Amino acid sequence: MKIAFLYSSKNGVASSLNQHCLREKREEDDPPPDWLAECDSDETLLAIEKALGERHEVFPIEADEDAYERLRHLRPDLVFNIAERLIGPNRESHIPTICEMLDIPYTGSDPLTLGICLDKSRAKEILSYYGIPTPAFWVIEPRAVIPEGIPLPAIVKPLYEGSSKGIRNDSVVFNRADLEARVREVQALYREPAIVERFLRGREFTVGILGNPPRLEILPIVEIDHTQLPVGANPIYSYEAKWVWDQPENPLQIFRCPAPIEASLEKKIHRLVRRTCEVLRIRDWCRIDLRLDENGEPNILEVNPLPGVLPNPEDNSCLPKAARTAGYSYSGLLLRVVEEAAARYGLKNGKRKHPRRYCLQRI
Repeated sequence: MKIAFLYSSKNGVASSLNQHCLREKREEDDPPPDWLAECDSDETLLAIEKALGERHEVFPIEADEDAYERLRHLRPDLVFNIAERLIGPNRESHIPTICEMLDIPYTGSDPLTLGICLDKSRAKEILSYYGIPTPAFWVIEPRAVIPEGIPLPAIVKPLYEGSSKGIRNDSVVFNRADLEARVREVQALYREPAIVERFLRGREFTVGILGNPPRLEILPIVEIDHTQLPVGANPIYSYEAKWVWDQPENPLQIFRCPAPIEASLEKKIHRLVRRTCEVLRIRDWCRIDLRLDENGEPNILEVNPLPGVLPNPEDNSCLPKAARTAGYSYSGLLLRVVEEAAARYGLKNGKRKHPRRYCLQRI
């Protein structure tokens, strides 16, 4: 098949942001140090292109303002999408929306699901409606009064960010003064609302999922072992844990896969993850973060329908780690995603069995 590989590189997104600022004729304050954390390195992009190229003809396209015209001209059989974009709460929906406008099949979840999952409060509202356990939360808009009575400890995050952006070691707060300071800091740095969640003190897991019902495959569970963090660190997978303390030349031995858990807990997690995918209409692949509450019951923390796929084992990227444990090679993981998307669309040799086009007779 002819596959367009849509991505957001660190250099490409930084260039787009600079052009945006020039058009607006304003200078931005220095962005947070993790501002480009969701974007991919050249090494990752080359690894993905090489993997897809084992079976398909691949055309890399930066997901910038020219992406629409490039896709319209190329007319690929399928888009392999990992584009994060940078600006706005619906930025992960931009490329899938373009694909739908152009009637081009694409991998992964649809624009609505991507937008819901990036906005943590909307995802949690839907999960709560369906009785799926998730920690209690409060959304604090900029300049809004922080409600009294929020139980502490709590954890403070930007409302719509991924890759642990804005989640630092001091994001867990134990008193009212720290809560207020952290909320205002998040709002100022990321220029968006903050979400405050009840902090769960139990074990933390992340679970990779491949496929679509009825072929939904739950990969081996990864545990985040907080005992491996530096002495005095809060027990969370923070920005420091992900990008500062964990370095390829000295990996932080924080992950255990498969997680050493009882069969009963594994069954609960599987059931919860499967139900979450059904409720949020996840497609092709995903990674879901969970944590145990004080009763040992798993709760959904976040849903990541555009999971990171760093290629090197020492990078500690959780979905590839789980996939390797399940017996997938790196290319096997990515090609499985392509296969799932192709099956959804009825693609065979780049052609759809049932194209979604209708013709109206002239009256």
